Amino acid sequence: MASQPTTTPPWVEALRKILDLEAARGFDNGAVMGGLDRFVVHWSESIAGFLADTEGVRNLLQASYRQLSPRERADWVDRWNMLLDSVGESPGGPPVTGPVFPNSGASRTQAPTAKAPVRKTEPSRPSISFRGPPAGLTIDAPVDRLRGVDTKLSARFQRLEVTTVRDLLYLFPRRHQDYSRVVKIAEVEPGLECTVIGHLWESRVVAMGPKGRLKATEAVLSDETGNIKIIWFGQGYLAQSLRSNARISISGKAEAYRGQLVFESPDYELLDEGQTPIHTGRLIPVYPLTEGLTARNLRRITWQALTQWLGGTEETLPADLLDRTQLMPLPTAIMQAHYPDGLDTWAKARRRLAFDELLTLQLAVLSRRKRLSQRIEGVSIKVDSNILKGFIDSLPFALTGAQLRCIDEILSDLEQGTPPMNRLLQGEVGSGKTVVVLVALLAAAAAGYQGAVMVPTEVLAEQHFQTVARLLGGLARPVQEENLVTAYLASLGRPVSVGLLTGSTRAKVRRELINRSTEGNLDLLVGTHALIQSGVEIPKLALAVMDEQHRFGVLQRSALRQKGLENSHTLVLSATPIPRTLSLTLYGDLDISTIDELPPGRQKIKTRWLGPDRRDAAHGFVRKQVQEGRQAFIIYPLIEESEAIEARAATEEHRRLSQDVFPELRVGLLHGRMSAREKDKVMRQFRDGELDILVSTAVVEVGIDVANATVMLIEGADRFGLSQLHQFRGRVGRGEHKSYCILLSDDPSEVARERLAALEQIDDGFQLAEVDLELRGPGDFFGTRQSGLPDLRMARLSDRELLTMAREEAARLIDQDPELAAPEHAGLARQVARFLNRVSGEST
Repeated sequence: MASQPTTTPPWVEALRKILDLEAARGFDNGAVMGGLDRFVVHWSESIAGFLADTEGVRNLLQASYRQLSPRERADWVDRWNMLLDSVGESPGGPPVTGPVFPNSGASRTQAPTAKAPVRKTEPSRPSISFRGPPAGLTIDAPVDRLRGVDTKLSARFQRLEVTTVRDLLYLFPRRHQDYSRVVKIAEVEPGLECTVIGHLWESRVVAMGPKGRLKATEAVLSDETGNIKIIWFGQGYLAQSLRSNARISISGKAEAYRGQLVFESPDYELLDEGQTPIHTGRLIPVYPLTEGLTARNLRRITWQALTQWLGGTEETLPADLLDRTQLMPLPTAIMQAHYPDGLDTWAKARRRLAFDELLTLQLAVLSRRKRLSQRIEGVSIKVDSNILKGFIDSLPFALTGAQLRCIDEILSDLEQGTPPMNRLLQGEVGSGKTVVVLVALLAAAAAGYQGAVMVPTEVLAEQHFQTVARLLGGLARPVQEENLVTAYLASLGRPVSVGLLTGSTRAKVRRELINRSTEGNLDLLVGTHALIQSGVEIPKLALAVMDEQHRFGVLQRSALRQKGLENSHTLVLSATPIPRTLSLTLYGDLDISTIDELPPGRQKIKTRWLGPDRRDAAHGFVRKQVQEGRQAFIIYPLIEESEAIEARAATEEHRRLSQDVFPELRVGLLHGRMSAREKDKVMRQFRDGELDILVSTAVVEVGIDVANATVMLIEGADRFGLSQLHQFRGRVGRGEHKSYCILLSDDPSEVARERLAALEQIDDGFQLAEVDLELRGPGDFFGTRQSGLPDLRMARLSDRELLTMAREEAARLIDQDPELAAPEHAGLARQVARFLNRVSGEST
């Protein structure tokens, strides 16, 4: 028989990427041209020939993805991902088939003439009854109460964060190895994972390796169709436990070895009457391991917990919720998550457990929010729509639909008053957050209150102030003085005043602003940390706004609110687009307004990713742009978690660029070790055109608008996340000139290559944020691990529909029973308490 190709079919890697993209797009069937059904039909013959002919595979091939609901599509994608994971972890994947090798000695008696039929594992698995813990114990007992777990093993379990039996039950597999294809020896094909059941003829220790120092166990397995050799390398001890004529099940791949098919170090299981297989013949869990804890030992101990303690797991969901959601019962879900009967049941188990995680998180967030709202009474700001309409009509541009929607959401909170507004306004650079904020501040001023905006840097404060002055310029009698601007609002009968207060404000102007603010005669105050310094009073402060919220600590935000009325309204801003999945997780106690629409006319920034061999060309392009009168940024990454090292690297690169690469140009330097005054001086010089190039670290991410800057060159681009790269890119393209973003990367990983390629193709910040989140995970989304971010073991970032369902059910439960005090909610209350204990423990 002629040899056939042993390479992975091209559809395997393509399908992996399509499934990832489909999840990132919310299962809209748009990840591949023509939809998923067309892709599957096109490759159906190759898929059927490559994968085992199981019921699960047939169901996947026969399903019409286009006709599935979003929830069913999520399950379909889950099942495909698990199937692709199970066919091999090696870069090349398993071969489609392989040559039939002649055997000598212990051999197969015949070659297969057709694909091996799928048989049920022998012996058949008995139904599992969930036994409860021993008398007097619960599943919260220490893990050493399990047989075979001593003090030494307990210490190893602790490295996996397993201290109790409950922890072990919730130590879910990273993936499953598919050993469900059971064949006769005559039907074994090289390179294909399968399970063979038979009797051992013999087993013996053999010496291998240099000087025979490596001991291995060699055995011969036989069934009614033939014989096959097995070698367990480095496991000479097995020969003592594998008795001749023992009935055994082995699972793995057979490969050609010295002219015959041999199983090399397969998983194995000695079969006794009625025994349920846990190492072979089914979907086998692959757990995270630690030194001194083997995969077989962990499976054995976990199986003991599942079969002898799982009955102590209480069903946490009330009966009506379980009926409404049609989710799997909890004990069944835990069992199926470890040892699923098939891909379908695993998907259903994961769905139930993921829902539990998301529901618990939402209950914790919403109950905390409800307690706060019940205790706090805010001020109601009656909004004069005529005054606001007069201001909006005076603007030289039309507001986008997204801006108008966000304005309505904020004004509704202000009018309601209680509880005080606690809202996040997010929108990428250039989306028009400032005008939305100004409308809210004017609403407060028109009602007789004061407002304040606190930003992290002086230059940004000046930029906000100048933007406000420009936006007020269309009103009657605008007047701008040093750090003060006033303008008349129609029908208000008095001017609205806006002041700027920073550390650099002249003493005389500072005294005047503080006096006016203290007397309540200054409507709006824009500034830096100077706003919360001693002596600054804003007695009628009803709306406190913090820009770039992640730059301020909780105490600083609280200090600003305390400058004015008790329980003032809070609006925090972020230019980092946060995907809905993560925003509900991180900011579940905040209301969220999103400006997801850019104003018309914003130019597209041409983005290119270049290798290190193109660095000179990139520098030449920067020089050409400067010669045409433009300016450029050059960004260097944070090499280590140390500002000192970062500053030194940036300083060295600045010296090299200014002396060797651009000696004829004016090159400035900005890094995190500089004082606030030094940073502001450099940014002003760049803004005012006194510098041609600004060499900077990531501190420029939240920076200034320089309309003349047209090039953003980012070194080591693979070290940044997509959202941060998009933030850098947003620093150019602010004026009329065509702008460019150049990404330089010396040796990016495969994931980094995907990120950089995505940035070349995608302009929308929210779409990029979703891709970034999928590729990097929530913990690294902001560049650093978020303290207290929950560890979602089964929930995925693509579970949008499941998250929405969990949030709706959590809201219903909190409305019905805020304290979860009803008997039917006792299990949920305990689950939430365990979650809060774990998160607070991680946060300390």
